[in-house]
Amino acid sequence: MSEQIDAPEQVPPWRPEDGPAPRVWCWPPGDQPALYVYDGGRWKYAPVMARLDHADGRTEYQVTLQSDPDRGTVHRAYWWPQPGLRRAHGSHAEPTDRETRPRPAG
Repeated sequence: MSEQIDAPEQVPPWRPEDGPAPRVWCWPPGDQPALYVYDGGRWKYAPVMARLDHADGRTEYQVTLQSDPDRGTVHRAYWWPQPGLRRAHGSHAEPTDRETRPRPAG
C-alpha cells in the first residue's frame, strides 16, 4: 500500500506585519544542501538557496526546483518539516547568517 503524499505548503513572502524579519542562512555556491520536493506526483531534487529562521520558531527553506521541462527552473519557499519534503544531502560548509533588513525606499 503506497503512502499518500500531498505537495508541500509554500511560504508566502515575509511582510513587516508578520513580525521581526527572519534570520537568513546561506551556503557557498557549489556546496549547498539539498532537499527532495514532492512536486507533480514525483520527488524532485532541489538545491537549497537559503534557510530562514522566523521569530515564531518556524523554519523556511528556499530552493531551486526544476518544475517541468516547459517551465524550467523555479524558486520556491517551503515550511520545514512537512511530509512533501525530504533531506537529499547536507553541506560540507558551515552556512553564514545575516539579518534581513528592509530595502531603503527610493
